[in-house]
Amino acid sequence: MSSTAGQVIKCKAAVAWEAGKPLVIEEVEVAPPQANEVRVKILFTALCHTDVYFWEAKGQTPLFPRIFGHEAGGVVESVGEGVKDLQPGDHVLPVFTGECGDCRHCKSEESNMCDLLRINTDRGVMISDGKTRFSKNGQPIHHFVGTSTFSEYTVIHFGCLAKINPAAPLDKVCVLSCGISTGFGATVNVAKPKKGQSVAIFGLGAVGLAAAEGARVSGASKIIGVDLNPARFEEAKKFGCNEFVNPKDHSKPVQEVIAEMTNGGVDRSVECTGSIQAMISAFECVHDGWGVAVLVGVPNKDDAFKTHPMNFLNERTLKGTFFGNYKPRSDIPGVVEKYLKKEMELEKFITHSVPFSEINKAFDYMLKGESIRCIIRMGD
Repeated sequence: MSSTAGQVIKCKAAVAWEAGKPLVIEEVEVAPPQANEVRVKILFTALCHTDVYFWEAKGQTPLFPRIFGHEAGGVVESVGEGVKDLQPGDHVLPVFTGECGDCRHCKSEESNMCDLLRINTDRGVMISDGKTRFSKNGQPIHHFVGTSTFSEYTVIHFGCLAKINPAAPLDKVCVLSCGISTGFGATVNVAKPKKGQSVAIFGLGAVGLAAAEGARVSGASKIIGVDLNPARFEEAKKFGCNEFVNPKDHSKPVQEVIAEMTNGGVDRSVECTGSIQAMISAFECVHDGWGVAVLVGVPNKDDAFKTHPMNFLNERTLKGTFFGNYKPRSDIPGVVEKYLKKEMELEKFITHSVPFSEINKAFDYMLKGESIRCIIRMGD
């Protein structure tokens, strides 16, 4: 066991004290892990749009002070009682959702939506005792989606940690713990395009580019990128996109444009924007008889999906996915192996890198739309 096991650790964390205000690097206390918990030393973390969304707190209940961050890589420092599969020194990727291994979802081959550890953005405490493991001068600081990786040390339920090959560079594979796996898995695990088929990707942010990478790896021949921002088209070529549609350039619905480009519709589509109109277009642009559309983006709470039932009766399929249908502990180590075998590329997703002391720059890059992924180096 490490010399700090069982003790409170004082370390640096980037604390969000209030919505939309720059994070402040503070010295915080991190309590030891309790039963079924693991304390992890975070070495690299990335900024995901979900962090920014909840930091802005425009559409949800604000919960502050809070330590954000959920896309990361680190090393186990110590484990709590009852943790069997992890030990100090193990390399891990924290994941915003979990795999308890015991519930109906975890025992199902089809589902990754664990009853116990499924994402809960409103919870700012650990599930075992309803308390936080972070504090400053006695004041509790809330957790975020069970991970809180914008801290040099964090405490996480063991079911939300994927144990990975220590040969994998954490500054690269850390991006697999959220967005890249979500998009890549949506294509390879759910849409499942066959070699030579056509795929439309709606939204060319990080998740959409990962979905395009999944189509490229699957051998799709035509990968159509759909985005309202044409500045994204050149970058998307690196991820396999070879045709582009900007809906603003056309007077007719984009699904009709795509149907004309593809002799009746694409074989597969993946929607990565959260726009309800994009979701409808993604479904209606797939070919009758065999077309499959997959929804990834999260809609607004009052949105309703409307399409004519004949679109289903004409044998189009609509699916949804969560975290690319990957089970965190069972499947993510295998995705890391794909990268190590050069079966998928990660470097092209990483556009920026900053030291931990400059974490607010990562927010600036994302808010300006300049970055795909910005790696935050915790040791700097």
